[in-house]
Amino acid sequence: MRYAAITGWGMSVPERVLTNADLEKMVDTSDEWILSRTGIRERRMVGPDDSTTSLSVAAATQALERSGITASDLDLIVVATCTPDQFLVSEACLVQAELGGTAAAFDLGAACAGFVYALSTATQFIQAGL
Repeated sequence: MRYAAITGWGMSVPERVLTNADLEKMVDTSDEWILSRTGIRERRMVGPDDSTTSLSVAAATQALERSGITASDLDLIVVATCTPDQFLVSEACLVQAELGGTAAAFDLGAACAGFVYALSTATQFIQAGL
């Protein structure tokens, strides 16, 4: 049986930060109220130059560098998102085009559980011998 392992990882978030204090100025709420109910202190907000594709490519580039491989070494790209830049062409295909290579590519939408579903799906492809 083939096994899957995470050999490199990457992350990318927008630069703009919206804090609970910022929200207090916009609506009738407080940092304490938000924090006690959600555990959230701040959230990231995309700017005009940010996109799901640009954030995905930045994270994927970091992951490739950390793992010591190139895009041409990839056999599969799975993008888990509920916020694609467009409905057609899939986000994964846009990421593939930016990275280069010829990997199979598809999107997986599963909201907050997207990473877990994408990891499970990719693992099954590896175990099947893709």
